[in-house]
Amino acid sequence: MGIEAALSTDTILTTSLRRVVNWARRSSLWPMPFATACCGIEFMGTACSRYDLARFGAEVARFSPRQADMMVVAGRIGIKMLPVLQRIYEQMTEPKWVISMGACASTGGVFDTYATVQGCDQFIPVDVYVPGCPPRPEQLMEGVMAIQRIIDSDGIPPKGPDGRRLPLNIAIEPTHRVRPQPIGVTIGR
Repeated sequence: MGIEAALSTDTILTTSLRRVVNWARRSSLWPMPFATACCGIEFMGTACSRYDLARFGAEVARFSPRQADMMVVAGRIGIKMLPVLQRIYEQMTEPKWVISMGACASTGGVFDTYATVQGCDQFIPVDVYVPGCPPRPEQLMEGVMAIQRIIDSDGIPPKGPDGRRLPLNIAIEPTHRVRPQPIGVTIGR
């Protein structure tokens, strides 16, 4: 009934251990959501049945950093939240990946104030930047697939000469086009 019927009994399958380990890592990314604003709602929408993040093996959102290997920073980060973000990142298992989702997490967005961190990449290494305010679920899925492609090709995040982890700095292109207004907008009269 299964694959056993399709394969003959004398079939040999060979592969390398690194390829099997990378396939297992790629197929079971467990995200740790650090959602503080509207991007968190888009992250939740990505896991619903319409977009189904489960197809990529990333549906098990873990709220314990010791069980997660991919952090999704979604929303603005206040100065008071920054030590919490750094501690959660340090407690995650290796190899770990970081997605900066939305304009607020990547650059501070419209919140150019003293109390808002102007980009989480100043304090933790970011692998994939997902643009938008808030980004569409398809863009987040493209970010997850970008991490999966990196895991397939290499598997281990690069380290610098000082032993610290280097960010990958992959930017996802927007998936939508802005259309003009259906009727012209005039100001006055």
